Formats: sequence, structure tokens, C-alpha cells
Amino acid sequence: QVQLVESGGGLVQAGGSLRLSCTASGRTFRSYTMGWFRQALGKQRELVAAITSGGITNYADSVKDRFTISRDNAKNTGYLQMNTLMPGDTAVYYCAASRIYSTTYSDYLYWGQGTQVTVSS
Repeated sequence: QVQLVESGGGLVQAGGSLRLSCTASGRTFRSYTMGWFRQALGKQRELVAAITSGGITNYADSVKDRFTISRDNAKNTGYLQMNTLMPGDTAVYYCAASRIYSTTYSDYLYWGQGTQVTVSS
């Protein structure tokens, strides 16, 4: 069992930056792939970025070169550094954990409660 808690969301102007954190409970977190998803109002939840236990990363095209996913297994914490934010990035952001490397929503077994990111123009 893995419990995930996100933090770091908030309101920022376009062009600004935020760093989201995801703190996990459980000693097995380091063996999971961690993903960041987001869901905007009226839209489906989509993968933003994922990172395997070994550090292999994958990004949605819309955030490449702006967002960086990372993890510190010693601290049981994952991060999403978001730069050059745009109004289109406004959404609730969720971290999630999967036993396999996947970009598919349904493969992620554990989810945080979500944190709101709002980007004003």
C-alpha cells in the first residue's frame, strides 16, 4: 500500500514557475513508476510526465522543455518543476504510482488527492 500527498500548487501568473511535491508513505515507493497527471475542468485526466524507479522519464508533448519530473527515493518524494506556465496548464494535478512503467491512467494503482494549479493571463 502506498499513500501519496501532493503539495505546492497555487496561483501564478503566466510565465511563472511552480514546483509540485509528492510525498509517499511505504518503503516500496522506490520500486514504483511515479506519474503526474492533470485534469482541467470539463476535460479528461491526462498524463503530464512519468519517471521510472531508475529515472527514465516521459513527458507529454505539451509540457516538454517546460516541465521536469524528478524523484528522491531516499526521501520518498517526487517532484514536478513547472516553468513558463501558461493558462492552458490550469488544472488539478495528481501524482500517482504504478508497479509498471506506463503512460496509461488505468495502470496507476495509487493516487494522491490532487493540488490545484491556476495560471492567470
